[in-house]
Amino acid sequence: MKRIITFGEIMMRLNPEGYCRFVQAGKFEASYAGGEANVAVSLSNYGMDAAFVSKVPAHEIGQCAVNELRHFGVDTRMMVRGGDRLGLYFVEKGASQRASKVIYDRAGSAIAKASASDFDWNKIFDGADWFHFTGITPALGGELPEICLEACKAAKSLGVKISCDLNYRKKLWSNEKANEVMSTLMPYVDVCIANEEDAKDVFGIEAEDTDLNAGKVNHEGYISVARQLAERFGFEKVAITLRGSISASDNEWAAMLYSDGKAYFSPKYNVRIVDRVGGGDSFGGGLIYSLLSGYDDQKAINFAVAASCLKHSIEHDFNLVSVAEVEALAGGNASGRVQR
Repeated sequence: MKRIITFGEIMMRLNPEGYCRFVQAGKFEASYAGGEANVAVSLSNYGMDAAFVSKVPAHEIGQCAVNELRHFGVDTRMMVRGGDRLGLYFVEKGASQRASKVIYDRAGSAIAKASASDFDWNKIFDGADWFHFTGITPALGGELPEICLEACKAAKSLGVKISCDLNYRKKLWSNEKANEVMSTLMPYVDVCIANEEDAKDVFGIEAEDTDLNAGKVNHEGYISVARQLAERFGFEKVAITLRGSISASDNEWAAMLYSDGKAYFSPKYNVRIVDRVGGGDSFGGGLIYSLLSGYDDQKAINFAVAASCLKHSIEHDFNLVSVAEVEALAGGNASGRVQR
């Protein structure tokens, strides 16, 4: 069984019931999630040995987050206890032409105040095949840029494959700081996951002969972005998600995988959204699973996009689908007919 280590922050998510606005909410639903935690849950659901590494408070709320991951079979033994608070975020789901909103309350969280001495990476990576993190984790500040660099160096020295989802968040750091930090981490990464906005905001890489701001990016433009990323940092593969936002309720969803100078495009799905938060993480989880399973590049990107397509139909951040369900969709069974 393949073993994957993910590293990042897990938070409590609070959202009004259904499609109520924040100002309408008389009560909030609570769940737990975070970019790398979402990936770990996907991989565990696919039958892989997935471990999540983080730091959470030793009190009961921190334990709630740990328990939620354990419920889905994620290995939490390497999670560190300490600090005063678990980060929060609030989600107001959009509908039709009203956009979704996310408000973060994560400053001073346990992971943001972690120190390098909290993590023994050689022990954490013992027996591991893959390491995954996102650009959100170093963006939390403190010692996390250095901690991520130590993790990447340890993983590389042990022959562990590394993937990173750029996941640029302008509320966490500036373009300049993101470029400075991520440029030191990317040379260790084997598989980069991004979209065209991430590539532009973090590294100033734009599609040739296209206008990203106008949404005029054709297939050649995406290939251009992926090629420039691969040439700059030596990535083995670059995956770029392609979201067409018709409204908050309806999106077009597809992706491209660039490998060995060749681009592979997935089918495009027309998605009616139940909950889009965690959609990118479900794509990352699907891609890691397919590559570790030995899928060829075309089958790998088809699986990752189908997995993420299904996530958009599921409440909260975790992608609670099986390999069989993903493969059925990737194989063309997209009717949504009742299964009896």
